[in-house]
Parts: sequence; structure tokens; C-alpha cells
Amino acid sequence: MREPGQLCEFEVSAGAVHDFDMAWVPSHIEECEPIDVDAAIAATIAQDQEWMATSAYDGPHAEAVRRSLLVLRYLSHEVTGGLVAAPTMSLPEDFGGERNWDYRYCWLRDAALTLEALLVAGYSGKAAAWRDWLLRAVAGDPSAMQIMYRLDAGHDLPERELDHLPGYRDSRPVHLGNGAVDQRQIDVLGEVMVALEMSREQGMTGNPDSLALQGALVDDLAGHWREPDHGIWEIRAELRHFTQSRVMVWAAMDRAITAHEKHGMPGDVQNWRRVREQVRELIETEGFDEERGCYTQHDATSEVDASLLLLPTVGYCEATDERFVGTVRAIEEDLLRDGLVLRYRTESGVDGLSGDEHPFFLCCFWLVSAYARMGRVDDAERYPAWLLSLSNDVGLMAEEVDHEGTFYGNFPQAFSHLGLIRAAYDLQEAQRRR
Repeated sequence: MREPGQLCEFEVSAGAVHDFDMAWVPSHIEECEPIDVDAAIAATIAQDQEWMATSAYDGPHAEAVRRSLLVLRYLSHEVTGGLVAAPTMSLPEDFGGERNWDYRYCWLRDAALTLEALLVAGYSGKAAAWRDWLLRAVAGDPSAMQIMYRLDAGHDLPERELDHLPGYRDSRPVHLGNGAVDQRQIDVLGEVMVALEMSREQGMTGNPDSLALQGALVDDLAGHWREPDHGIWEIRAELRHFTQSRVMVWAAMDRAITAHEKHGMPGDVQNWRRVREQVRELIETEGFDEERGCYTQHDATSEVDASLLLLPTVGYCEATDERFVGTVRAIEEDLLRDGLVLRYRTESGVDGLSGDEHPFFLCCFWLVSAYARMGRVDDAERYPAWLLSLSNDVGLMAEEVDHEGTFYGNFPQAFSHLGLIRAAYDLQEAQRRR
């Protein structure tokens, strides 16, 4: 038996096969039984094939969509139902910079968007497992709802800096845990409500405990939705009245009203209707720049934000609405870098961090979806092929990318792959309408 840490060297010649596996065992156990590698590989392939049999997608970029569906499966915890944002930590968004975060957790927003992508692709069976995970995670005081949890629905994930590690390409600090857990992000419940309503539309059976929890969460949001927040991008600076956050408050109220009318979800539905109208009025007055003809990142700027591309997706407006068309035009003017879409302009100082970042795969796919919904089908058809050429040799995508195909941020990123799935289905639908 080799001692712990002892190297094992062996030669491999043409045609030879050597099986080996890495495993962790408690220190009081000397060694573990080796697995049957061939059997494990065969079982994995069989499970993947069974998973893929659920999807009947035959539209544009079908191979990439299938690969992305597999990625989302691998980012899902089979036992708990939790959906991890990425399996890595502190891979830098800017080499040598400080934008290095731990993504090995379940963000409610990311998980809800992942669930929506799976539902669009026909994976309605996944909805109940995620709903049950949500019940475990959020159970208790609605006002204490966090924006993220551990995969087992645990609440404790404090952020620490690991000063003894140099970081990838000397990108410091290396973060363990994520301090954004304590942030206020009022868009999150909107994403959750949209996903759960979509689940019910696809036949997920009602759960009285879940409906009661959702009603309590929406009632709580209705009491403090006017407060500023950190927004979808987890800004580590001054809290703002972000337009996308307010849009998702509108979506939360809208889906809650639907759930009340169709499924008897308890709560103050009259107040939900009032809030839905109030928040729309504020968005249209404080979140729209009349001079530029576009929605803005927040109420104190003329800057735009890629998250505004989601407005038609959640039903806030039609993609052909003049105000949304102007917003897409402003995003094309301000946020395209070498043809790829930034989240926002970091030079505006809105995020309170030093350095820069690179375009987001997700934001690029949001633009594809916007083009498809607007009727700009030719643009929606041209763009994805180039984006997919920037993925790696096995079709995986990181959080960010540049025009040469260099990856930045954590990898593989659920956001990127769910964005591809939604964009492909939106494109398919646009082609059918044409």
C-alpha cells in the first residue's frame, strides 16, 4: 500500500488501458474498494441517454442545446434538488484583479432561471424537486429569505479570503464562501414566482404548504419593495433603485395574482394588484430616459444594463414595444464589445469594484432572444453560431468570454448554458412565425 501523498508512476503504450479513480475516505480507513470504471462509465452514459430522451428539441443548434441540458443536469444535486450556479470558486473575471467569487452554491435566481430553461425543454418532472428544495431552504420567517443557500439548503456560507493561495493567474483574493448572501436583491422572488407559475402551467400538482409560503413571501415583498437593493449583478457599492429589480417586483405580483385566481394561493391579492400598478408607474417614470428613448439601469442614471433585455421574457412588455426597441438599440450602442454583450459599463463605477470584466455569455444569449422576439430573425440566426464557436472543444461555456474565445469567471456556468437553451427555443419559435 502506498503512503498518503506518494506518487504512482506507470507507463502507457499504444492500445493499453489503465483504470484509476480518485476517492476520499475517512482517515481511520486505510483504503477503499476500487470502483468498476467500465461499469461506472456505462451507467453514466445510460443515465445521460435517459435524461436526453425527455427532450424532443430539433430546432437550431440542437447539439449545443442537448449539451447544455446535460450541463444543467450535472449542476443539479440528485438528492436535494438544489441547482448549483457553477462547480468552481474564485476563477477571475479579470486576470490579476479582485473580481473572484465562489459560485458553488444555489442562488434562488440562478436556480429559478435554470428551472425555466428545463421547463421550456420539457423537463417538468424537475419542478417538484426544486419546489421541495425551496420549501426546505426558505421555511420560516419570509423576511429572512436569503438570495442563496448551500446545496443541502443550509444557510451558512460566510465569505473568507484565503491569503495563502495565489489564485488563478495571480488573481487575488481567493474567496471561499460568498458575502453576497447578505445582500438585498428584490428581483429574486420575481424569478422564483415566474418559475413556479410556469411549473404549474406544465402540470405540477399543487402543494398547500408551497402556496402558503409563496403567498407569505409576496406579502412580505409588497411591504418593502420601494427600498433600494444590490440588483441582479450583486453590486458591492451603493444600493440603487434598479429598473430590472422593479420589473421583477412587478412579475412577482403578477404571478401571485395568477396563482391566487387559478390555484387559490392565499395572501392580500388586492394589495398585490395595487403594488403591481404602482411599480409599473415608477418604472415608466423613473426607470425610463425620455431623451435616449430607453429604459435605464437605475433611476439615477442614463446608463443601460443587459438585464433590461429580459423585460419581454417576463411579460412586462412586448418585444416590439417602442420603449423596448429603443432599449435594445441603446444596449447595442453602449454594451457591445467586439460584438459581445457586457452586463453594464464598469467605468460608470456602479459596482464599487476596481478593474474591468469581460462580456457575459448569458447577456449575449439574452440579445439573441430579444432579436427573435422582436422579429429580427436574421440577426437572431447569425449571432448564435459565432457565440457557440467560442465555447470549448466539448461545448462548455464559462461565465465570460472575449472575442478570441478566452474564458473568464467560473466554469462551467449554469447561466451561460440556460441562456443558450432559452435563446434556441426563442429562435425556433421566431422561425415558425416567419
